[in-house]
Amino acid sequence: MSARASGRRARERADYLPDFCTPAVVLAVVLISELVAVVLALGQTGTGTAASFWATLARTSLFLLWISLVGAAILCYGRPRLSRMTVPGASATALALLMLVSGLVSEAGWWLAGYWDELGLPPGHAPAPSGHVGFLARSMAITLIVGALALRYFYVAHQWRQNVELEATSRVNALQARIRPHFLFNSMNTIAALTRRDPQLAEEAIEDLADLFRASLRDSSVRMTLKEEFEIARLYQRIEQLRLGDRLIVDWNIDDLPMRAQVPGLCVQPLLENAIYHGVEPSAGGGTVTIEGRVLEDDRILIEVRNLLPPDRKKTHRRGNQMALENISERFMIAYGSRAEVKFGTQDNEYRVTLTFPHSDKDS
Repeated sequence: MSARASGRRARERADYLPDFCTPAVVLAVVLISELVAVVLALGQTGTGTAASFWATLARTSLFLLWISLVGAAILCYGRPRLSRMTVPGASATALALLMLVSGLVSEAGWWLAGYWDELGLPPGHAPAPSGHVGFLARSMAITLIVGALALRYFYVAHQWRQNVELEATSRVNALQARIRPHFLFNSMNTIAALTRRDPQLAEEAIEDLADLFRASLRDSSVRMTLKEEFEIARLYQRIEQLRLGDRLIVDWNIDDLPMRAQVPGLCVQPLLENAIYHGVEPSAGGGTVTIEGRVLEDDRILIEVRNLLPPDRKKTHRRGNQMALENISERFMIAYGSRAEVKFGTQDNEYRVTLTFPHSDKDS
């Protein structure tokens, strides 16, 4: 079992490498270089003066930044090919490229040190001569160690993100497969009652129920348009309307939303389901669920679902509610990161859930 697992890991594609062309990764590379420069400067100056430390730090920083930025540029343009290789192969290739860059920059630095005085540069800033081969070997060894640690960090971070995504996907699949039994039983009982009284309406209800189940079984990783998302929610509303009648009112205020904008699937229907199950159904007189949407000034989309709290809150069950909300929060975090926000809680005797996410289909 472990041998097969090791074989699978060896055959994995090296998609763990980040995009070294992005500003965030470049900033990380610069920060790592500066931290290494500080450590080396402290080791070289020892108990020397502050002036010698800062001079050594400036020289070392310049040297390491050349190595790291040139290496990042090469990995940036070589990433498409590296990502098609296996993890060991891509890691070894990336380290070899970094060591090659380190050797070339070190050679250039050694050459510059030899012509330091002739170039008229300030004295005392040249690399301390300790042998040509020794200088190159030390530079490449440091590059090998730091590069290996950085690649290991990128790999572990990538694996962690994959595990989070897999866990969230599993929860989505569980949520999709967990259409509440009470909803299914109630729907079937309602349809059975309609077969004699209104066969046409019963047939429409069966079609709506089939469409709802078909939508719930879709691949959770595929996004859908807001139009499709609201159509699924309206299917659910129509089925519940047959059972609850005038007790259920859903107020849709979504005309200002861009219906072609993409959104993670099944994010509105579970909120409508929770609002009906926890807010409308326990109330003797029923209630209203309000669904509003608008585009904010920062071009993000806001969708809010709210319902009045039932008179006796202690008899309502919130476990399923929290499961759906946590699931949606995780999927929005994976899809949009810090650009999305999921808020929920009570306000003015209402339970409110607010989804805020970037408009991901501006060019459509």
